[in-house]
Amino acid sequence: MVHPMTATPLNISAFLDGTYLPPSRLQFSDTEVLMATVAVQPAVVSDKVNGSLKHGCCKGPGYASPIEAMSGPRETILYVTCVYSGTGREKPDYLATLDVDPSSPTYSKVIHRLPMPYLHDELHHSGWNSCSSCHDNPTADRRFLVLPSLVSGRVYAIDMKNPKAPSLHKVVEPEEIVAKTGLAYPHTSHCLASGDIMLSCLGDKDGNAEGNGFLLLDSNFNVKGRWEKPGHSPLFGYDFWYQPRHKTMISSSWGAPAAFTKGFNLQHVSDGLYGRHLNVYSWPDGELKQTMDLGNTGLLPLEIRFLHDPSKDTGYVGCALTSNMVRFFKTPDGSWNHEIAISVQPLKVKNWILPEMPGLITDFLISLDDRYIYFVNWLHGDVRQYNIEDPKKPVLTGQVWVGGLIQKGSPVVYVAKDGTEQQIDVPEIQGQRLRGGPQMIQLSLDGKRLYVTNSLFSTWDRQFYPDLIEKGSHMIQIDINTEKGGLAVNPNFFVDFGTEPEGPSLAHETRYPGGDCTSDIWI
Repeated sequence: MVHPMTATPLNISAFLDGTYLPPSRLQFSDTEVLMATVAVQPAVVSDKVNGSLKHGCCKGPGYASPIEAMSGPRETILYVTCVYSGTGREKPDYLATLDVDPSSPTYSKVIHRLPMPYLHDELHHSGWNSCSSCHDNPTADRRFLVLPSLVSGRVYAIDMKNPKAPSLHKVVEPEEIVAKTGLAYPHTSHCLASGDIMLSCLGDKDGNAEGNGFLLLDSNFNVKGRWEKPGHSPLFGYDFWYQPRHKTMISSSWGAPAAFTKGFNLQHVSDGLYGRHLNVYSWPDGELKQTMDLGNTGLLPLEIRFLHDPSKDTGYVGCALTSNMVRFFKTPDGSWNHEIAISVQPLKVKNWILPEMPGLITDFLISLDDRYIYFVNWLHGDVRQYNIEDPKKPVLTGQVWVGGLIQKGSPVVYVAKDGTEQQIDVPEIQGQRLRGGPQMIQLSLDGKRLYVTNSLFSTWDRQFYPDLIEKGSHMIQIDINTEKGGLAVNPNFFVDFGTEPEGPSLAHETRYPGGDCTSDIWI
């Protein structure tokens, strides 16, 4: 297979030491995992609630606080976006409903599939029409799941009145979005306390990053316009998270759709087609107040999360290419700053396209009590758990290998410090070899179960894990020790999307009917 990264390779050490070198061969600087002692005092998360009302009683959707959410009911069904776009199978993408109730006869099975009405959408991330930010509004209802289509630009509103059999409610066509806002390539969706829905869009209809910004839909999914003030669009778009008590929204930056939709090419980084910035906005008025350059150790900042406690002024962003978890925080003068909190060391490898392999942090989340952070290394194949009770000094407390390019049976080997060639022993689950690498994760409300899928983006899947295109994705579950830390694969849970009725599909993001760690924001 001819790999795009071999055509015009770029020396990443040039980024890391601040000097650009002519294209030669890819090299990563040695970075060490920063682990320190956890502070004695635990993080305190506000658990004040308006009375003792629980989810579904008299109030709006969600929960009054993150701590209250942790005592919510155990998840029994999940929704997963599943993709045929880019696989060569001319089938529409669909939303799968999974049974995750251990007492059910259909446990870990797909029990419903809702196909979209069009081909080539590339369903990706999703969000609710309302969440815990609307908890004090008794007229709000978490009734609709919003499904942006990253490639086609459509936005689907899915009616969840029947939780086990969702139905299509409305389609917002890309032509309308472009005509009214100029935006395309929608990615992240968050509900607002106003009842509106806000989506980050990664470019214009031609895939230029400079056309990106934030789309506003009203509660009936009509296009209202752009959220940010004119002239205040970011350099690149991707994920975003708002923290109303600090009157701030911060967004991250993947790259130009014209680049990433064709596959990953390191030369595009040198050409300025990928981001390394965080964009700080005033909330809710949409004025770009500050742009933080993460520098050469913050390439491709993707998922971004504040701590759940709405009083806190700190959060993290996962920088994929340089495999750093960066902490951002408010300074005494009211501006924002950043520092590297965790670094994943690249591995020396043989029989791969490059002499060193980055971990490629593609997704992470924070437990609702702000005690633990979880992230994946899509290429290396491991899932990690860190204690962040001291947010400045994360401590590694759990790690499990569930796929990756260096597992036994792969042609790729890594070279240990003593010079020996080694591979990772990744146990099978229910007789199934784990394909691809861990990619999207979702945590149960109580923090005890982590669900993991393995598709990133169909073009990148084909590039790095062609077996996913042929054999499809899977979902696994990791059991979590929430007291002392620790991760263990659940041998009784395995959802094989390689055996779907219409052929193998690519499973991406997961949602729960009652909200989850990555969709709910508290005010």
